[in-house]
Amino acid sequence: MSATNGPAAPGFPGRRRPGELEARIVTILAEAAVPLTPAEVRDRLGPSGARSYSTVVTTLTRLYERGAATRHRDGRAFRYGAVSNAAGLVADRMGRLLDGEPDRASVLRRFVTHLDDRDERLLRDLLREDP
Repeated sequence: MSATNGPAAPGFPGRRRPGELEARIVTILAEAAVPLTPAEVRDRLGPSGARSYSTVVTTLTRLYERGAATRHRDGRAFRYGAVSNAAGLVADRMGRLLDGEPDRASVLRRFVTHLDDRDERLLRDLLREDP
C-alpha cells in the first residue's frame, strides 16, 4: 500500500496509480447528497491535509472539462457534482484511449488476451446481453 491509501503505482512506491485520485473524487461526489465545494471534497478525501487544495481544484476542473462532473457557482466558490460513478470514469478513459488508436481490432484483441479467465467470461456474458 502507498502513502495515499491505495496500492502504489508500479515502480513508484508512495505514488497513486494513474486515475486513482479522480476515481476517489468521483466516488465522493456520487455519494454526496448535494454538490460539494473543493474544500468539502478535500475534507472527505482525508482531513489530514494529505491533498493540497490546488490538487483537488485541478482534478475537479479536469473532471468538469471532460464532462465527468457538473459545476455551478455558489458565491465565490464552485460546487461540483458527479455525472457518473467511478466505473463510468474508467469506461470513459478506456473509450478515449481506444479512440486514439487506428487499429482498434488489434487493441481489443490484445486487451481480451490479457484478461484473466473470470474477467474474460464476464466480458463474454456482457456482450451476449441485450443492450
